[in-house]
Amino acid sequence: MNFLAIQFLTGLASAASLFLVASGLSIIFGVTRIVNFAHGAFYMLGAYIAYTLTERFSGALGFWGGLIAAALAVAAIGALLEIVLLRRIYRAPELFQLLATFGVTLMVQDLVVMIWGPEDLVGPRAPGLRGAVEIFGQAVPSYDLFLIVLGPAVLGLLWLLFHRTRWGILVRAATQDRDMVAALGVNQKWLFTSVFALGVFLAGLGGALQIPRDAVSHAMDLRIIVEVFVVVVIGGLGSVLGAFIAAVIVSELNAFGILVFPKISLVLVFLVMAAVLVVRPWGLLGRPEGPARQAAGISIRPWKPLSREDRIGIALAVILAAALPFFAGNYALTVGAEIFVFVLFAASLSFLMTVGGLASFGHAAYFGLGAYGAAFAAKAAGLPMEAALLVGPLLGLLGAVVFGWFCVRLSGVYFAMLTLAFAQIAWSVAFQWVEVTGGDNGILGVWPSAWAASPAGFYWLSLAIATAGVAALRVLTFSPFGYALRSARDSVLRAEAIGIDRGRVQWMAFIIAGTFAGIAGSLFAFLKGSVFPENLAIPLSVDGLVMVLLGGIETVSGAVVGAIVYKALAIWLMSQTDLSKLILGAIIVALVVAFPKGIVGFAEEMRARWRDVRYKAGTPLAASKAEAAE
Repeated sequence: MNFLAIQFLTGLASAASLFLVASGLSIIFGVTRIVNFAHGAFYMLGAYIAYTLTERFSGALGFWGGLIAAALAVAAIGALLEIVLLRRIYRAPELFQLLATFGVTLMVQDLVVMIWGPEDLVGPRAPGLRGAVEIFGQAVPSYDLFLIVLGPAVLGLLWLLFHRTRWGILVRAATQDRDMVAALGVNQKWLFTSVFALGVFLAGLGGALQIPRDAVSHAMDLRIIVEVFVVVVIGGLGSVLGAFIAAVIVSELNAFGILVFPKISLVLVFLVMAAVLVVRPWGLLGRPEGPARQAAGISIRPWKPLSREDRIGIALAVILAAALPFFAGNYALTVGAEIFVFVLFAASLSFLMTVGGLASFGHAAYFGLGAYGAAFAAKAAGLPMEAALLVGPLLGLLGAVVFGWFCVRLSGVYFAMLTLAFAQIAWSVAFQWVEVTGGDNGILGVWPSAWAASPAGFYWLSLAIATAGVAALRVLTFSPFGYALRSARDSVLRAEAIGIDRGRVQWMAFIIAGTFAGIAGSLFAFLKGSVFPENLAIPLSVDGLVMVLLGGIETVSGAVVGAIVYKALAIWLMSQTDLSKLILGAIIVALVVAFPKGIVGFAEEMRARWRDVRYKAGTPLAASKAEAAE
């Protein structure tokens, strides 16, 4: 019993740092509506800067002053980022802001390694709190007790800030109705900057406070950001009190999960998040989301089927790609095959996001399930590659059927986070069910048939499947089902008024997207010859989002170009430099700023403008003006 009480106190101590980071993210989203993927990077920067300052300045003043100074330095960096980058893209679709912050995360990861090195760093103990206090016969670190008190104290200070100051009242008003705040003459730019700086300060402080408890490493950002998103979603987006309650719940689940539910400890918090979202879709203390500022996929210019010239151009591009094995080496062909696999994966996610207007943060689940399905068919059932490629995607389809049935009941960020929860559940099963999946050892020896064993043979197979898959998804986009799906995306009320069942249509789209992702995963299993749990992990889902967003979410086939550009850049940079993340992140940020509608979206806009110019130049009025000028 005494041990359980101490474990509970340990969970409360962890909740304090988690609450600081989560409250910052919740405040930022509540006002700016930015899903700040770089929040974990600011947490990591806070820890590294605090380590440097506390090592340089000794004594209690040096330690505690170093923690505060580190948080202030991170807040200044965050404010500069908001002014220089985020202000430029506030009018862009919200998911492009997520893409920009992802690029910043990549850059910070390499910058941290450049400045502090790749080794883990152990910070100093807190002066005055280096000992332990005996509670129930067990020693509890004094620093943990300090954190337990700090969490509610910060919650109280934030409550006073938001309820007893003019600035706080403006922030709460902006959370409710930004347009009305602007109509009252409030300078939204500086309000957004100050809110972003406060949120980043809390993240940096949370990271700085961790240095006496944990080693500082360059993997801190991704480790914390997932838990922070879970906390914010469970508590309710924009609710600081909800973030506090959820941080306690998540931390206690982590503290006791390994003791009570060791087999599902890795996924326990995601099971809880899924249950909360199914029962209360907007979180414990959140509010139902209003209509999105701009739904994913809505285009100013209506989509049209490919023209005759476009079809000829695409056919020539496919023919040129098919001719590559005649003059390229084996490495280039292997890279090309991998790019085609991810073209199909990105196209499947794009169908869900652009046509359906549903942004999934866990699409890798169906890619990975398809890969495991093919591996089971080849290894356990002894089927040849041709049969395994047909059977394998059925596992991805099954996962999409089950998970999609729950997910399509939600919308916006809550939909995205529920897809993330289910993806983590699938990853946990693959990681912990060692008897079936091999755990982190994976399933090895998933080899293609003899005719596709050569790099050229598998390259042609990948090209054929990717081309057929993308073409099928495009046909579905312009089919009656595609038009029904787009109508449900653009206006739920109007769609239901003409008899379209939004839930059923979106569920079908979810299943279709999951099935095509499963096809890509099955192909990937034979390309690599093995399957691992990381094929279902969050980084792969993020890669898919980046590919779609780079291409353009207001386009039908932008994901194809986005996948080619992103994957080719990532592979090439990794082979050329140790700073691949820094360069790739900078390129992503530059593309977001230069092409806020994506690469293909920008190209289509320029093409449309050129047509308008040519049309106006060919009108009788233009001709008469030209004659007069002569």
